[in-house]
Amino acid sequence: MKFPSFGFPLALAFVLVSGFAHPAAAQNMTTADVDRLQASIVDASRDISQLQARDATLAGQLQRELESLQEESVYLKVKLQKNEAVPRSDYFDLRDRIDAVRAKARGSAPATSSRSTTSPAAKADIPVGTELDVRLQQSLSSETAAVEDRFEATTLVDLKEGERVMIPAGSVMRGVVSSVNKAGRLDRKGSLTLAFDQVTIDNRAYPIRGTVTQALESEGVRGEAGKIGAGAGIGAIIGGILGGFKGAMAGILIGGGGTVAATDGKDVNLPAGTVLRVRLDSGLDVR
Repeated sequence: MKFPSFGFPLALAFVLVSGFAHPAAAQNMTTADVDRLQASIVDASRDISQLQARDATLAGQLQRELESLQEESVYLKVKLQKNEAVPRSDYFDLRDRIDAVRAKARGSAPATSSRSTTSPAAKADIPVGTELDVRLQQSLSSETAAVEDRFEATTLVDLKEGERVMIPAGSVMRGVVSSVNKAGRLDRKGSLTLAFDQVTIDNRAYPIRGTVTQALESEGVRGEAGKIGAGAGIGAIIGGILGGFKGAMAGILIGGGGTVAATDGKDVNLPAGTVLRVRLDSGLDVR
């Protein structure tokens, strides 16, 4: 199988700090995460109750699924109470499954898991380690962000395997802030830990695990003006349909686990339009 080609027009060199320290808590589940799961379960139960009058059979099925998910959340809570470390990936997995139940109850399409259609021995269409360049749709700052804040970014170029387009340019990737450290008075540098957990391709959502490895500064509207035709708006530019960026962002270091840290004792600020390079930590089958 050929690895996907990016068609990326520029060759850039970047200095990475691989040993950057980040809080261990960023990798583990917390009691606050359990509270969020419980709140989501309550919301899902309410959605199922509203579904009961429309489709009692489906409502019964979803209620049984939700009860199973509730048991899992209780199990994780007990582990935390015993001071056992629970990987935060377990939280994200359970949260997404609760969201899927809610989506079914509301009649919207849930995210489709590639794991359910792929045997352990099968090779993924898009292998682990593949990197994508995506453009932030909104600004992020360690001064104002909170853990569990959601954000979106769009892919810059087609990701291809041969002539097949696996992920088209402009596809939306969903991200989450998994930890935040605000800058303090004692030279405490601000940092954000960012992760991506979903990509939408042709209106179909796929779960992923993606880690930020580089941050690139956008040329902005002025820098991109020469690349677009009359009538193209800012939305198209920020939407990531077009390329154009200056290079590695000054004052930013990317550490292990996708931690983006300031180097000057200030808060990390990533403006809308910032380009992030994202490494896939899980394979993805695109059907």
